[in-house]
Amino acid sequence: MSVMPIDVLIEGLLFYKSAPQKKQTILKLFGITEAELATATETLRTRLTSGATRLLETEEDLHLVTCAELAPIIEAMRKSELKADIGKAGAETLAIILYQEPISRAEIDKIRGVNSSFILRNLLIRGLIERNQNKTTNSFQFKISPQLLSHLGVTHKHELPDFAKVVDALEKFNEAVTTTDL
Repeated sequence: MSVMPIDVLIEGLLFYKSAPQKKQTILKLFGITEAELATATETLRTRLTSGATRLLETEEDLHLVTCAELAPIIEAMRKSELKADIGKAGAETLAIILYQEPISRAEIDKIRGVNSSFILRNLLIRGLIERNQNKTTNSFQFKISPQLLSHLGVTHKHELPDFAKVVDALEKFNEAVTTTDL
């Protein structure tokens, strides 16, 4: 009996679980190195470019998502769940998280100048962001969800328009704010 290639094993796992899987879990499960995971991930990503699914990769996770071309069909099916608009405040908060993740509510509030609790709850309910506990500070941090990347039609946040330029501008803004706070 022949052993399946690692990329096929990863695809099977992701399909079966139907949820993002931690890279560390995949490394342990298949007994592979980070280099082997990177090679298998690239092979799988390339192989999936002509089908209905794509490999979505974050810093920590891998996930199978539908391709951007299916977005109109998927959107029609999800329309009842997302009838209401997230509004200007929701879009603003989502943009901050997109370009600054992981980020705490306090940091979001500082950038926006207002309390963002309600907006964050709304974005969490819609599945656009995720909330994880920071083990060192014991506070929550927010990051974008794989569903949001899929909805935007990108497989990695670095594919967002002017990603490097926006992140650089935000870092300069944060430095300026921090310096004036002293």
